[in-house]
Amino acid sequence: MRRALSAVVGLAIIGAGAFWVATSPALTASGADEAPGGVPDLANGEAMFYAGGCTSCHATPGQDDKLRLGGGHALETTFGTFHVPNISPHPRDGIGAWSEADFIRAMRQGVSPDGEHYYPAFPYTSYQRMAAADLRDMFAFIRTLAPVEGEAPAHDLAFPYNIRRGIGLWKLAFLDGEAFQPDASKSAAWNRGAYLVEGPGHCAECHSPRNVLGGIIAEARFAGGPSPDGKGSAPNITPSPDGIGGWSKSEVVELLTSGFTPEFDSVGSTMAPVVGNTAKLPQADREAMAEYLLSLPPRPKATQQAGALSPSLRP
Repeated sequence: MRRALSAVVGLAIIGAGAFWVATSPALTASGADEAPGGVPDLANGEAMFYAGGCTSCHATPGQDDKLRLGGGHALETTFGTFHVPNISPHPRDGIGAWSEADFIRAMRQGVSPDGEHYYPAFPYTSYQRMAAADLRDMFAFIRTLAPVEGEAPAHDLAFPYNIRRGIGLWKLAFLDGEAFQPDASKSAAWNRGAYLVEGPGHCAECHSPRNVLGGIIAEARFAGGPSPDGKGSAPNITPSPDGIGGWSKSEVVELLTSGFTPEFDSVGSTMAPVVGNTAKLPQADREAMAEYLLSLPPRPKATQQAGALSPSLRP
């Protein structure tokens, strides 16, 4: 009996040790947080800031200035409440004390400056595709904005989702650490659109269904998913009959500019602030995004798998 008990205790210790090692933030891609050097391009940083939709989540609720990034928005989910953090350049409450390498590591690896995992409600699975120079420029632009005092509350999550270390296992399955690689057989415009859609724009995060672990279902990517606010769904944005299959390139560009659809309707809900961001991009970038979206393989509108986690519900 004593031997059996000792064996069980030993196995438990080994299992706990294996879990601790496997979930370590240090397992993320080596060198992915290296600063690229050079002088930041603030104009490019502003474009990446809007392409990344930073204001949509991080602007302080209840005020008109969307460049005051004090956070505080609450995401109510069945797992508890996520509170969006302050990313203004405030040295105590925001990211004002961060280094460039800290910012790049957070965006690409989902790891904080103090070495903790970020929950993937922060879409670093898409931001990991971004070039280091673009992240450098984005960080430099954010540092030009007004510091906002006030720290967002801590997340209020149910067990076991409050065990942040466990995110390391999720990352092993869904975070590959790969930056965007252009397709030499495609045009420069197509590659630019692919980069913006798959990287900073993180379009797949909302417009795709997810499996029971919260990972995007690859064969239904961009075919629609649950709305981030938990109300309704995000539409199919592949060129299928129940997506944008009948749209012209100029009509997709118009949507990204004004929010108007070819049916003379307009977007609402969580897509409205997205359009507010894409409207600030250069016209050539909106055209590139349209070109890429219309080149996607047509897929029928996805039905969210039962039990899967929507973007706002991801742990």
